[in-house]
Amino acid sequence: MVELSGYFDGIVSPASLKMNAASALRARMATSFVARRGFSTTRAQLASPYHYAEGPRSNIPFNPLTKYFFWRYWAFMATGFGLPFGIAVWQTYKTR
Repeated sequence: MVELSGYFDGIVSPASLKMNAASALRARMATSFVARRGFSTTRAQLASPYHYAEGPRSNIPFNPLTKYFFWRYWAFMATGFGLPFGIAVWQTYKTR
């Protein structure tokens, strides 16, 4: 085994060991405090299975129950996905 007692004499001081021990103790106490802290949320309304009074689908800006929602949805998604590719092709083939 290699003796390193003289090697660490200038690097590790008693003050730094005390400081590290204090910070380790503080970190251990902080984690135990967080573990004991009680988390709570707002109580759900018992009269309704939903968390808002208006009911489901009332917080979105479109109506998914319409006849043409399926086609509008996929047209919107295809446009959003295809637009960057269309712009890239247009930029590639345009004249300078």
